[in-house]
Amino acid sequence: MTKQPFSLLGGLIVVPLWYHFFMAMNLRLTPEQSAGLRAAAEQDGISMQEAALAAVNAYISRRPQRLTSAIARVAEEDAELLDRLSQ
Repeated sequence: MTKQPFSLLGGLIVVPLWYHFFMAMNLRLTPEQSAGLRAAAEQDGISMQEAALAAVNAYISRRPQRLTSAIARVAEEDAELLDRLSQ
């Protein structure tokens, strides 16, 4: 038996939690972005899906470094203020 994405309950549509966590999402690209993704994927010999997933994974993996850099920049730029606030 396949899971149905929703059911009617007293006229209300009930969507189970698994639907929100395991279902596909739509990614809306401009025509230029779509063409660029298609060309890049073809050059790499992978599908557009694989190229998009690789881009998402690369973005996610850089987040801790971006956060550390932002904190260091604020600490440097506002060192005097932070020193005064710590007293």
